[in-house]
Amino acid sequence: MFVDTHAHLYHKQFDGDREAMLQRALQAGVTRLFLPNIDRESIDTMNALAVAHPDRCFPMMGLHPCSVGEHNAEVMAVMERELRTGRYRAVGEIGIDLHWDKTWLVQQQDVFRQHIRWAKELRLPIVIHCRNSFAETIAIVEEEKDEQLRGVFHCFGGTVEEGRRILALDGFLLGIGGVITYPKSGLAQVMAELGPDRCVLETDAPYLAPVPHRGKRNESSYIPLVAAELAKATGHTVDEIARITTANAEALFGLNH
Repeated sequence: MFVDTHAHLYHKQFDGDREAMLQRALQAGVTRLFLPNIDRESIDTMNALAVAHPDRCFPMMGLHPCSVGEHNAEVMAVMERELRTGRYRAVGEIGIDLHWDKTWLVQQQDVFRQHIRWAKELRLPIVIHCRNSFAETIAIVEEEKDEQLRGVFHCFGGTVEEGRRILALDGFLLGIGGVITYPKSGLAQVMAELGPDRCVLETDAPYLAPVPHRGKRNESSYIPLVAAELAKATGHTVDEIARITTANAEALFGLNH
């Protein structure tokens, strides 16, 4: 039994075969799926999927850093209003992205902090997008950390040192996805050092498909490919990885209550 802790299954790339895709995931043993929000426009389609599959699809709420611009007060008011409905399992996908554009770094930092403060107040985990921005992102998390704050660094692909800095934060996990199957990523070697005990599995579907599907649409049924690579890298069985990562996901997102 697996959990896909990060999948944009409401994306238009799934419009033609969404129910079949969900069935393939179930057949692959992926029984629960967490849906990260992107912006105001993604809310309705994401929530519709969660309503249609309430025992399998669990929504999060937040403003993706690539959706942050010069003025964010209006859209952040929407995020806050949604979060306060109590229907979401996490605050996400939030963070800092300096891969495409550094224009709005200060705004991204401010929006990230606000999300974190809501998460602490509402006792929700955070799901962090951190691309070309590790130093900027971890600094804010370390500053804001208290006994309430917990979460996952989605799509972890950093160094051993960066991983250890994340794991030094009590309650934080590493989100491992298809990148671990990319030979040049070096992530398998990093995870051999860090181990799987503080990991969860994810796809980031429809993006970042694992080998042998790299370059094609990703989907949740590919989670076992990620699990197999993490097992190989860390000297565990796939069953052990399934057990560890599922327990971590259940604890992080409160699936047991």
